[in-house]
Amino acid sequence: MKNIRINPVLLLLTALSILLVTLSWRAFPGNASAASTPAFRDLNKNGKMDPYEDVKQPIAVRIKDLLQQMTLEEKAGTLFINGAKIAPDGSLNDFTGAGFFARIPIATQLMDGKKMNHINLWEVPDVKALATWYNNVQKHAEESRLGIPVTIASDPRNAFSQNIFAMAANGFSLWCEPLGIAAIGDEALTNKFADIVRQEYVSVGIREALHPMADLATEPRWPRISGTFGEDAQLSARMTKAYVEGLQGARLSSSSVAAMTKHFSGGGPQKEGLDPHFEFQKGQIYPGNNFNYHLIPFEAAFNANTAAIMPYYGIPVDQSNENVAFSFNKSMITDLLRKKYKYDGVVCTDWGLINDVNMGSFVWPARAWGVEKLTPEERVLKVLNAGVDQFGGESSPELVIKLVKEGKLTEARIDESVTRLLRQKFQLGLFDNPYVDVDQAVKTVGRADFIKAGNESQRRAMVLLKNTPVVKGNTLPLTNPKLKIFAGNMDPKVVGKYGIVVNKASEADIAILRLNTPWVPVETPNFMARMFHHGDLDFKQKERDSILQIIQTVPSIVNIYLDRPAVFPEINAKAKAVLADFGASDEAVMDVIFGKAKPGGKLPFELPSSMDAVRKQKEDLPYDSKDPLYKFGFGLTYK
Repeated sequence: MKNIRINPVLLLLTALSILLVTLSWRAFPGNASAASTPAFRDLNKNGKMDPYEDVKQPIAVRIKDLLQQMTLEEKAGTLFINGAKIAPDGSLNDFTGAGFFARIPIATQLMDGKKMNHINLWEVPDVKALATWYNNVQKHAEESRLGIPVTIASDPRNAFSQNIFAMAANGFSLWCEPLGIAAIGDEALTNKFADIVRQEYVSVGIREALHPMADLATEPRWPRISGTFGEDAQLSARMTKAYVEGLQGARLSSSSVAAMTKHFSGGGPQKEGLDPHFEFQKGQIYPGNNFNYHLIPFEAAFNANTAAIMPYYGIPVDQSNENVAFSFNKSMITDLLRKKYKYDGVVCTDWGLINDVNMGSFVWPARAWGVEKLTPEERVLKVLNAGVDQFGGESSPELVIKLVKEGKLTEARIDESVTRLLRQKFQLGLFDNPYVDVDQAVKTVGRADFIKAGNESQRRAMVLLKNTPVVKGNTLPLTNPKLKIFAGNMDPKVVGKYGIVVNKASEADIAILRLNTPWVPVETPNFMARMFHHGDLDFKQKERDSILQIIQTVPSIVNIYLDRPAVFPEINAKAKAVLADFGASDEAVMDVIFGKAKPGGKLPFELPSSMDAVRKQKEDLPYDSKDPLYKFGFGLTYK
């Protein structure tokens, strides 16, 4: 072996360089290599390693040290999370957004002006720009006084859906909606789905999921059913546990996404299905005395160590010592959640409980149901006194500061919540290396095997409700590639791959009709409320007759998208075959009809036989409508 001669001057310079980097290293976007990570990140720029910067210290020690260094303003900012818009190039520059997003701030306005370090994402650019923006946000956070990293959160964005609650996928893998996951009913698949979501989220810097929804769909008119796992508590519990474990793993770590399970204690039983996002809500009611049933999926989330819980907007009518909404309700948050269930994770309100929002043409009132007469400052105090940690959809730390300075709120109470929020950041590894590899993000999001798994879920989740002979004595699946097909609400180019598309039902061998569950918008100036799928579930005469006219003209296959339990007995009776889906492409539907894939779903809720039966069922009870068209758990298979 040759002797290697080392220049002593070079050796000294190298040693000095390493020493300087060790003392003052700032994390660098994309610097995720363990081999290149120095001893510590000098987040407060004091030239020494503080306990909160020391990865070898227990998290409790790190939190205590950081809390002692934080100002009241920095603590108050930590208690708020709100949305930010993202420039198309991933920079932190301000820009003019479009539509609703024109009104929201950029990240640095929240970070600098409000000392906030939690941000929620709605509309996002392409993957490269998103990951670039995320690194820019963390670089900006690192340059703050204490270098506290930002936690980025997101609503679901992996569903093939046009539902208002699902964010645009924009490159992410597309799966069936949670109802479809429940229809499949396979914990292993649910865990796989959540793990793929985790990988895609982590790659772009999303470290908190504002999901899953553990609510039970016991009131079929409720507009938020599509995000649930259906109406059965045990099924929902199995799905919720697998989902949380897929996002988080056995414990929160640098590769986890923190799950914020919602909406405690189950938002399904809304009177007449009217959602408490809006002032026309009529309360969360329990005419069947079934409050505890709705807790079962949340108990599964607790067993999976869900990192956070979000209570719902509604008032749990006559279930506690005061009829106020959940996040203002000490009996629900402190007595039930904290004490009975011994839950010490983060509790974050749903969005917009404190301040009214001027939407231009109308004012959207704060969802402060039961405490409408309180001032915003008084609402903040009541929420914190109830045992909640964080305010969703709000950017008002000045209210917390004012309460403390006026002696109405102790800083010790603030520290309690900040401790929980900081603990999550430390567990996620954000203080040690918050950056992502942009190139790797581009490779990860929408990876071919992720897309394939998502596409398979759309097909497998479909429920075969009816299968009588369609053409020439043949039931589904069809095998004749030369059938003349009249397609309703489908892309003719897609249908043309499976047969010959014709423009008139009278010229067709078969018709394939894609239908959506009916809904009726509430009359209100609030355009957001008008987008919620409220109201009756049946097809009214004009639409029903137009569908029946086609079905009576040609043997027809009906595919119905169920974001709520549709009422369609007349259509079901006349159709030759009926398939239900929970978010599926035209290709997925055609693959199932023509046997390239098999429907594998079972109904996650019953399908009522009439609106009269819907109105007479009780909001808090599962599968209790009279003589349902199809019962919970029903689903045929191909022979």
